[in-house]
Amino acid sequence: MSANTIILLILIGLAAGFLSGLVGIGGGIIIVPALVLLLGFTQKQAQGTSLGIMLLPIGILAVIQYYKQGYINVNYVLIVALAFVAGGFLGSKLSLSLSDERMKKVFAVVLFIISVKMLFFDRAANKKDSAHSATIQTTEKNPEKG
Repeated sequence: MSANTIILLILIGLAAGFLSGLVGIGGGIIIVPALVLLLGFTQKQAQGTSLGIMLLPIGILAVIQYYKQGYINVNYVLIVALAFVAGGFLGSKLSLSLSDERMKKVFAVVLFIISVKMLFFDRAANKKDSAHSATIQTTEKNPEKG
């Protein structure tokens, strides 16, 4: 492994870790495209490597920080984690049956759909946040109502 490859891997890890701690993304969104575009991995190699990275407790320090602040619902985490295991198994079976070219396209379409939804169609979350902020402001002005 060359020094350039090691440096790229360190930068990919730092970027994925930073964005994971900052906004909860990292594995698929950062690591997979970086491995494909910067290091020439096939789509399946990149996905497998990303999954291998996630297998280890890489986010534990970020999780501890969020947990200390009360931002983790442990019951939800356990349910989603169990479902994630089953979904990961089923998704990997399908992925391994498709060509790398098809997987690149599937990956790109998924990212595109999520991006468009978050940019233009996330109105419900915005209304909920506005209502929550108004409730907090009312409670701060009139403590007896809270």
